[in-house]
Amino acid sequence: MAKTETRVLTAHVPIPMAEKVDQLAERLERSRGWIMKQALSSWIAQEEERDRLTREALAEVDEGRVVDHDAVQAWADSLNTDEPRSIPR
Repeated sequence: MAKTETRVLTAHVPIPMAEKVDQLAERLERSRGWIMKQALSSWIAQEEERDRLTREALAEVDEGRVVDHDAVQAWADSLNTDEPRSIPR
C-alpha cells in the first residue's frame, strides 16, 4: 500500500472543544489525528456541496427559473388559513 504524503496543519481551538476531541478519541479508540481528519473531511464535503448548490441556484437564476416573491409571500400567508395555496413553482 502506497503511503500518502501528508502535511501538518495547526489550529488553536477552545479547550472545551479539544477536550471533546480527546473524549471521542478515547471512546472510539482512535487517535486525535484520526478524529480531526474525519471532522475536516466531513466539513470539506459539506462546503463543497454548499458551493455546488449555490452555483446551481445561480445558474437557475441566470436562466430565469425563479419564483416571484409575491407568489411566495401569498403562499406563506395562506399556510395559517383553512385553505392553504399550493407551493408556487
